Amino acid sequence: MDPAGEEAHQVLQLSVVLFCGAAAIWLGVVAALLYTARRRRKSLSEQSASRFILFGGAVLPSVTLAALLSYSLWLMPGLRPFGQAASAVLHVEVTGKQYWWHVVYRRSNGPVVVSANEIRLPVGQRVELTLASSDVIHSFWIPALGGKMDMIPGRTNRLSLLANKAGTFRGPCAEFCGTSHALMAFAVVTMEAQAFQEWLGTQARPSPRAADDGAALFLRHGCGACHAVAGIDARGTIGPDLSHLGSRLTLGAGSLPNTADAIARFITEPERIKPGVQMPSFAMLPQDDIRNIAAWLKDLE
Repeated sequence: MDPAGEEAHQVLQLSVVLFCGAAAIWLGVVAALLYTARRRRKSLSEQSASRFILFGGAVLPSVTLAALLSYSLWLMPGLRPFGQAASAVLHVEVTGKQYWWHVVYRRSNGPVVVSANEIRLPVGQRVELTLASSDVIHSFWIPALGGKMDMIPGRTNRLSLLANKAGTFRGPCAEFCGTSHALMAFAVVTMEAQAFQEWLGTQARPSPRAADDGAALFLRHGCGACHAVAGIDARGTIGPDLSHLGSRLTLGAGSLPNTADAIARFITEPERIKPGVQMPSFAMLPQDDIRNIAAWLKDLE
């Protein structure tokens, strides 16, 4: 009930109007029931009864529903502002995977920025999101900013959003997609335009800690075969990009808080945390190596 985006405000407005229309019909039915129950037991004439049925049972509901439908159709361009997508200052590609989100920011005047399981958007600037899936049907939804959109394998859908309030929100997968569907969420951070540009610039560069000692362990144990980390020889694309993992709000697509201990736990027992996940357990590694890799990943900001 506290929309932070233009499209979400339109959804709330439509919901209120539809509720009022439904309430008007309900009140009319109740009023007719009370009138019938309280009046004297005197039969209506055939003409009066026919008129009551016609206007009360057909004309009034039809006019009310037609008005609600007309209003909904009039509001539709605001709920799905595809025509305004051309004015978007930023294009974000989001791909749903079991059970995480691959995110790519594309700018007209800067390098591509790759992230995962978190989306950041500028306040007051329209953004076009390109939505796809690499495996099963997912559904992208940020309730505070707008309506949901399905992500269908082999098809690309588009969604245009305009955030008008800075804050942190949660986005879920709104279509059952497998065992860990309930654990497939993402954090959404809307930022003032200047702060967003500074963040995007930071994300476009490797983390200053990328070449620290933990990187050698990360590569030695084969983590770079599935994960990418900018600044070192890790270019895997099977799993989430970890270049700036330490700056994200959550771990494992909203499954855990982003702490070094949680990272170490995910390395050791990913299947227990997220059933059905493709990442194998690395519990066989020395505990010191797991802790050092986890601490290094947490420092990648």
